[in-house]
Amino acid sequence: MKLIRTKGHGAAQTAKLLAALERRGGAALDSVLPTVRRIVTDVRKRGDRALLRYAAQFDGLAGVKALRVTQEEMAVAWSSLDPALRKALTTAAKQIRGFAEQQMPASWNASPLAGLTTGQLVRPLGSVGCYVPSGRHPLPSTLLMTAIPAQVAGVKRIVAVSPKPAPETLAAAHLLGITEFYRLGGAHAVAALAYGTASVARVDKIVGPGNLYVTAAKRLVAFDCAIDMLAGPTEIVVTSERGSAAGIASDLVAQAEHDPEALAIFITTRKDLAQEVMAEAKLRSRENAVARASLDRNGLVIVASSLDEARAITNLLAPEHLTVDAVSDLKWIQNTGSVFVGRWSAQPMGDYISGPNHTLPTGGMARVRGGLSVYDFVKLITVQEYTGEGLHVLGPQAALLAEAEGLAGHAEAIRTRLRKAPRKSLGTRRSRG
Repeated sequence: MKLIRTKGHGAAQTAKLLAALERRGGAALDSVLPTVRRIVTDVRKRGDRALLRYAAQFDGLAGVKALRVTQEEMAVAWSSLDPALRKALTTAAKQIRGFAEQQMPASWNASPLAGLTTGQLVRPLGSVGCYVPSGRHPLPSTLLMTAIPAQVAGVKRIVAVSPKPAPETLAAAHLLGITEFYRLGGAHAVAALAYGTASVARVDKIVGPGNLYVTAAKRLVAFDCAIDMLAGPTEIVVTSERGSAAGIASDLVAQAEHDPEALAIFITTRKDLAQEVMAEAKLRSRENAVARASLDRNGLVIVASSLDEARAITNLLAPEHLTVDAVSDLKWIQNTGSVFVGRWSAQPMGDYISGPNHTLPTGGMARVRGGLSVYDFVKLITVQEYTGEGLHVLGPQAALLAEAEGLAGHAEAIRTRLRKAPRKSLGTRRSRG
């Protein structure tokens, strides 16, 4: 890890580095876009012919029958799983489902004035595709985090895709009752979900993290199929004045081991704690090659000149994961995907079992959105209903606004009704669910 200071010698270089970190994001996608565009276009135009060719090349599949995982395979994977792991997956699913149920928005209506009722209807998306990575590590937790909020939202068709899915991932699919699962990954899987082929029907939205090729493909299809977000390598920031060096370093190593490109940063005003964390991180990553490579390349310890500056830098970075010392810190936090409070809140708890989603914005996108939630799987449909009385109250003003915009047809549509609408409402309002 590299130690930098915001004041004194090297301050100018630190400012330049922080500015670059603020602008981090999708630049790496540009290097793979030509290849990804070719694959996506091919699958869109030629359907199964292209999909099966890429599935054979990248996923090692032979023929269309190998694409789909059977429910029997998922059931066998579940029954073969160690009972302790089955219990852990079941507990995690319960936690995630409970949190998603708390998030679920409600339909409602209100009468802001006599003769007008407004409200919203909450309706689920029709279908979603859940992308589950299967690279260095099997990630059954990602299937739980993407599929369960969709189930809570009421999505009828939930499709899982994963290249060479691990038995643990198949077991998680059985636990959730997933019935449509394909052994597909990469850009061709995203293209199949977005545009559909003879073997894989298209979906309304694609969610879930993936490598550069998956992320680039999601960017390319985003105008034709909704996506959740463009997620890059994982990120962790710990902003602390009184955390333990061992705890802080262990969280940095934990997130760094995801990817050599992961970003791990510790921010403090205390030079002594900064040095202790650096030493602990070096020690704890000694036998972890991926974490060691990540910390050597992207690990930073920032010594700020004041608490206010440390907090400002934290919000500037808008990290995916953030650990702080106490509940009182929540007051100054503006930009992050998920917050972990206090020394006992290990960040990996949020990766698996706390309940809040671990599919989170990276690359500074926490400035504008939070993590995956049930809101990603529903539509909020607004409703408005006038009686004649309500139209007479607001109609003339709306007509004036239409004329001010030069839209005579708008004004006339209102006045046509005003000429016939009764000024007093009859009967009572019916409620809408």
